[in-house]
Amino acid sequence: MNKEMISKMIDHTILKADASNDEIINLCNEAKENNFASVCINPFHIKKAYEILKDTDVKVCTVIGFPLGANSTDVKCFETTSAIKDGATEVDMVINIGAVKFGDYALVESDVQAVVDTAKAIDKNVVVKVIIETCLLNQEQKEKVITLLLNTGADFVKTSTGFSTGGATIEDVALMKSIVGDKMLVKASGGVKDFETLLKMKDAGASRIGTSNGIAIVAGVK
Repeated sequence: MNKEMISKMIDHTILKADASNDEIINLCNEAKENNFASVCINPFHIKKAYEILKDTDVKVCTVIGFPLGANSTDVKCFETTSAIKDGATEVDMVINIGAVKFGDYALVESDVQAVVDTAKAIDKNVVVKVIIETCLLNQEQKEKVITLLLNTGADFVKTSTGFSTGGATIEDVALMKSIVGDKMLVKASGGVKDFETLLKMKDAGASRIGTSNGIAIVAGVK
């Protein structure tokens, strides 16, 4: 794979609470220079990122119900509407993890479905990625959640927020790909810090990588 192909796998990410204005501007400029797939930022920064990136093909991605997934569905839908109106064209939502833990998979599915429907009603081209926070789920829970996502119209299943007890693993990416096949795409996020790890995630089935180490990764492309 060449550097351009690798760059288009990367969601160049800053989600820390204390990200400064200068850091967001720098993130967007780096994304332009390296032609990354997107910048992934908190909703507060969408308008600024949109202004910097509007004449490029770098997308503005944001997070919904982040990082705990415990917001009500109505709040997640409001966040989604606001984000898209501000200029986001990709939204990464966190599932209701608590509902998974007490076995209410119907609630998990309806929560995701509502966000997908809200996003696609505004713009059918908005990309919805669903974060399942793999480090908090057992094998059975992962399999059930990934399978139910196939019914929702979401575009990606994503491993992690990067704010919990662990990030992406090769095993979880491979599991996701084995279940979704060609019906959805897979995003690996959390702990991908170099080119070699990115390649392992790609080989396991990931099409997109969420990372704050995008510059180091493309610098290491061989």
